[in-house]
Amino acid sequence: MVTNLVMHEKFMMKAMELAKGGEGRTNPNPLVGAVVVMDGVIVAEGFHEMLGCAHAEAAAIKNAKSDIRGGTMYVNLEPCSHYGRTPPCADAIVQAGIKEVVVAMEDPNPKVSGRGIGILRDAGINVITGVLENEAKKLNEIFIKYISKKQPFVIMKTAMTLDGKIAAATGDSKWITGEKSRQHVHSIRNRVAGIMVGINTVLKDDPSLTTRLEGKMGIDSVRIIVDSSGRIPLEAKVFNIQSDKGVILATTSKISKDKEALLLNKGVTIVKADAVENGTITGVDLAKLMDELYKLEIDSVLLEGGGTLNASALQYGIVDKVMSFVSPKIVGGVGAPTPVEGRGAELMKDAIFLKDVSIERFDDDILIEGYVNNYVYRNC
Repeated sequence: MVTNLVMHEKFMMKAMELAKGGEGRTNPNPLVGAVVVMDGVIVAEGFHEMLGCAHAEAAAIKNAKSDIRGGTMYVNLEPCSHYGRTPPCADAIVQAGIKEVVVAMEDPNPKVSGRGIGILRDAGINVITGVLENEAKKLNEIFIKYISKKQPFVIMKTAMTLDGKIAAATGDSKWITGEKSRQHVHSIRNRVAGIMVGINTVLKDDPSLTTRLEGKMGIDSVRIIVDSSGRIPLEAKVFNIQSDKGVILATTSKISKDKEALLLNKGVTIVKADAVENGTITGVDLAKLMDELYKLEIDSVLLEGGGTLNASALQYGIVDKVMSFVSPKIVGGVGAPTPVEGRGAELMKDAIFLKDVSIERFDDDILIEGYVNNYVYRNC
């Protein structure tokens, strides 16, 4: 029994490694990899390479090096049972003569959940579930949130000094972290569908918000700018770079008609999400914005804003994961900005606690990563 479990985990890990090959290319579909094993040897493998292309199971069947009838397939997500952009994978597995399927996790999609496994079992195929389930859920945490909650998965990324500063009091912030940390951030950009910053970041830093990976081609994300009154200059880099992904301006009804027309003429998507208090527009309602991004099939957002936008994101309860890079530098300065500003919690017991915390090193930098409970930080 132990030997079988070790073998199952070994081949499931291979399937999940293959799945990562679709990072940034399958959104809003999940990352899925599959291998077929005969007599302890992998004879076929495949992964979902791009939205609209063959799913992992179909790719593995097509790529088989030899006859796979009677083999065992390992796949990190339940095979689909419905027609979407491609035919059902469960039917393809049955037709291929696979005798056993090992599945890491059931599909959270209500159109599939349990049905794919049911088709396989009804066809007499032995199905084993739950192998490396937690690892599979982490791999597809974006898809799980997007498909079950109909909201993008939001990662709040910060980079700060040991004394909690994201810039010096002068505003200088280049660079807080080292090259390895910055490359890791670009690998995250390569995975997510959107990068979001506030207008102050654009006015101060004029970032391009593109993906730049060392030694390989990265996938750009949609650039999302939160700008309640349309202050963004038309010459900003986000509008004037070569990229196959566009720009979304998250704004309010306060934007002038003339500025809106100019932005639309540049191909910018305008999303209005008014936050209203006592009849007055106070800014962008980030919860409404997430609803609109979901409709645009944006399944994930990397929040790379400053302390004001981060505070607002926590206040609206849209943050799922926090990634905080800490560099062993001390800057000091009462006026130096911090990762989360606003009013903050009045009592320590009201602070946001992260769960499932992990720590990783990138040279001298430390990355602290954790998940936010479903908690609205109303005192920001």
